[in-house]
Amino acid sequence: MNSAIITTESSQDLKLLLELAKKINITTKLLSKEEEEELGLINAIKSGRTKEYIDTDKFLNKITQ
Repeated sequence: MNSAIITTESSQDLKLLLELAKKINITTKLLSKEEEEELGLINAIKSGRTKEYIDTDKFLNKITQ
């Protein structure tokens, strides 16, 4: 299975894409705002992971200065 996320400001364009997908037997799912935000957070967490140890005290001191 392959997936794609398509975003557009135009509701007419989105409607057209959904109709086309239905016509060629592609399953679609509209995401809620909450689901969009969760995907954004997931991507931010994954891209920010370094797998390095960070001293919590030093980090907190640095951001509170």
